[in-house]
This record gives sequence, C-alpha cells and structure tokens, in this order.
Amino acid sequence: MEKLLLIGINTRSMLKSALKLDYEVFSTSYFSTSDTPAIKNQKIILEEKDNESSGVFEDNFDGASILDISRDYIDEVDYIIPISGISPNDFTKKDQKKILGNKNTSNIEDKFKFYKKIKDEFKVPETFLIKDVDEAIEISENKSDVKYIVKPLKGSGGYNINLLNNDGYIQLNDGEKFILQEYIEGINLSSSVLGSDNYKKTIMNSRLLTEHDFKKNNSYIYIGNILPLTKESILTEIKDIDKINSEMIETSQNLAYTFDLIGSNGVDYILNENGLYVIEINPRIQGTFECIEKSLQINMLDAHIKSCLNENVDIPEAKYYAYKKIIYSPCRNKYSKIDLDNIYDLPHIGTITEKSEPLLTIIDKNTDFDKLYKKIEKSAEIVNNEAKKYQQDAI
Repeated sequence: MEKLLLIGINTRSMLKSALKLDYEVFSTSYFSTSDTPAIKNQKIILEEKDNESSGVFEDNFDGASILDISRDYIDEVDYIIPISGISPNDFTKKDQKKILGNKNTSNIEDKFKFYKKIKDEFKVPETFLIKDVDEAIEISENKSDVKYIVKPLKGSGGYNINLLNNDGYIQLNDGEKFILQEYIEGINLSSSVLGSDNYKKTIMNSRLLTEHDFKKNNSYIYIGNILPLTKESILTEIKDIDKINSEMIETSQNLAYTFDLIGSNGVDYILNENGLYVIEINPRIQGTFECIEKSLQINMLDAHIKSCLNENVDIPEAKYYAYKKIIYSPCRNKYSKIDLDNIYDLPHIGTITEKSEPLLTIIDKNTDFDKLYKKIEKSAEIVNNEAKKYQQDAI
C-alpha cells in the first residue's frame, strides 16, 4: 500500500477524506482538534491541555517546525500533500518530487511577482513593492484619489492586511517584505480550479467571506465560504449572476494555464462596479474543501490526487448549497461541550482559547439556501453565547 503524508496547519478535514482512500495515511499538523481522527502515524505540535491556553496562532506558528517534526515521515512516504501553512518551496528538490500538487509556487506566493506576471493580461489592483511605511505614504500622496492597503509579500488567510491612512500608524515587522496595493472595495469571490497536465477546469465558484463582510471593519481575515455562487448566495443584489459565473470560470481556467496549476487550487477575486479583479491564487487545497465535498457529494482529496496523477475526474452538478463559517472566540474562553450537529475543529474540553483566536468551524448543507443561512447564523449565535458563559479573566 502506498504511503501518503498530509502536512499543514490543520489536517482534520483532509484526513477524514484520506482515510476513505487506499493509502497508508500519515499526518503532521499544528492544531490538534478533538474531532481530528487519531491514526498511527501522526504528529501534532500544539498539545491542548485542561486549563491551559492554546496561545496566539500568529505568535506561535512556524511552518519550519512542522517540517522539522515531519522529517522521518517525509523520508518514508511515497506522496506528500502540503496544505495551508506549508509551501512546496519549503521542501528540498528531492522531496518536492513526492508532492502531489504544484511543486514551484514562487511566482504565485510572492504577490509582487504574481502581479507583474499577470498585470498586462488580467484585471488586477495596482501593486508596488515597498521597503517601509514612508515609501507607501509617498506613493499614496501622489495618487490622493486612490485608497491603498499594505499586505505581506507572502501570506494567506487575510492576516496582517492594513488599510493605509496616510498617518504612518502601520507597523511593518522587521525583516518582512510588504506590498502596497490599490484597495478594491467590493464583493469577495473565489473559484476552485482542478488541474492536470491535460486539463484545467473550474469546478465551483463561491462567495468568499471575511470579517469585513460581517463587522464592516478593516479586518480582512478569512471567515468562510458559501457555494455554489448564485443570486442568493452572493449576499447582495446582482443583475447578471450567470455572466459573473461565466467570467470567473473562464478567467480561473486561463490563470490555471498561465501558471500550469496542478491539483486543487483557489483563485480569489473582488467584484465591484468596475468589474472582476484578480487578487491572488492559493496554489493548494483551499478552505472550500469540505463545502465542495458537501455540495457535490464527492471526495475532494480523491479528485485532487487523481488530477495530480493526470487521471480524468468527472465533476457532477452541485446538489446542495454549503456554508462554512469560522468562529473566532468573542472572549478568552474555556471550552465546554456545545450541543450542535454542524460544528467542527473543536477544541479539547477544558482548554482555553484566547480572544479573537479561531474557536471552531460551522459547516452545513441544504438544498434551500435561506434555511441553510438561517441555521448557520443561529449556530454562530449559540456558539458565541456559549463561549461567553465560560469567559476567563484576561491574562
């Protein structure tokens, strides 16, 4: 039996799908959720303990540490699937040969290289590579009619994105590189693309959700997705949803050919009155993974592997709407069991989640969009209220 390693921040959802396939499965991850399947070959960095804090993810996570503890697994397995938090470029040339997926993503993960490669062919926000805040402010002052945001040169999930207010308030981390990008106000959308050597096809479009969608603040941290993309699930008044879907399908496939994408990938967009802007490509299995599985009733990991091995994958029509919503803890919370049938990525009972850290994920499906939306939002209300019942004193 061939051996398969899943490696990333959280392998729970992929692990469940992998265990339905004919592989000996290995897993290394940062998070250890209580609903992560326990398998023989498994390593986890964050050991959650009763009455102890799980800490702040941004302060504690380091992709290099996952690679370090994975070394013996990497040597042993036949295939590797990097998930979020790990880049194919972090592996040695020898180990990259085992990767099922894109092996060289430097022109995608580097947001300025990505911009330069596609700016003449695709609609993108104007982007500059900057060395400090003063340079960012100087550029913005020369174009006073344009709003800008500052982003890390590399990164995902919407972390460390700040709106530039021309006051020098933004603090750039020493040694980290940043871009200044034209701020596009609009609707966040995403495509899931499947690629092989022989084909590139968009399998699903979705409404991508950030904190900004719910709180109307300046946080762009990823919250979740709703799919498939319809006049209901886009959550705003749109004249021609079919035209938008068609443009996303074509653009995503063209991008997949431009970068020769292999396996499952995501393309993020922003839509406004000026059209559809390409924002970035996530060259790996993306956060819509479980939603697509629920909507299409397929094993998405199987589809990813087959496309990487250049096998044909038949994609059925969507059977359900699916909605994923990540709940970030409203307070410093000691986790207690919550009686819901649609919650995942659960902390271990008695562990402490810091305020604004990811607490759990709500995922559900329904053929009726309104019923699905109401159930997810009701579940979110229950989770937040339960978290507040077990609020802990701030440290």
